[in-house]
Amino acid sequence: MIFTDTHSHIYSEEFAQDRNEMMQRAFEAGVERIFVPSIDSTYTEKMYEIEKQYPENVFLMMGLHPTYVKENYQEELAFVESQLEKRKFYAIGEIGIDLFWDKTFLEQQKIAFKRQIQLAKKYKLPINIHCRDAFDEVFEVLETEKSDELFGIFHCFTGTYEQALQAISYNLKLGIGGVSTFKNGKIDQFLNEIDLKHIVLETDSPYLAPVPFRGKRNESSYTKLVAEKLAIIYNLPLEEIAKITTENSKAIFGI
Repeated sequence: MIFTDTHSHIYSEEFAQDRNEMMQRAFEAGVERIFVPSIDSTYTEKMYEIEKQYPENVFLMMGLHPTYVKENYQEELAFVESQLEKRKFYAIGEIGIDLFWDKTFLEQQKIAFKRQIQLAKKYKLPINIHCRDAFDEVFEVLETEKSDELFGIFHCFTGTYEQALQAISYNLKLGIGGVSTFKNGKIDQFLNEIDLKHIVLETDSPYLAPVPFRGKRNESSYTKLVAEKLAIIYNLPLEEIAKITTENSKAIFGI
């Protein structure tokens, strides 16, 4: 039984003391494929180091995270392009719009999001979308870029049923993680109305740990806990959840 964590920040400082042990726990839980999003240029070397250490298990994305879109965003976007020219990545991400922390750079976030979608199309790669308090703004940009070449994952989906359908309409899978286990997470109330072919698993570790670890550090081994919750929601065997969601991830990332 193989699980795929489609979104995990395993280079995070929160794993500095026990990263190897954390990775081993993931493998023991059956999490053999871990996709790693980029934040900005300062984390790239850490990403490369971990990929080198676990070449059969770790697959990298490249992109500029919306909360890191600041005055120097043009330089950061140039860095993203330079890395894409040099080597292979499996997605452009995580990219999108975040209005939870700061609305100062909204227009720059929109520009960065749009440009990175265009890069994804150029390199025939999926996108990995970050959206926080910004569904309308994200959909506005996606609407201008929708095409057969646009596809990917709506990471950490926490929207409504209607927003789920809208995301799916842009050729996006829904990234489901620890929020599905929260009492106030809400998505568990309608998720079984969404065909499982549109769902992939993720942790977003070290953030958003599932119950019973809510509020503590998340890690990739907890992908299995998310899958167990989906097995309940969809009333399917855990093996079926693992198989279908991993196949869905293969369809997106091409491996």
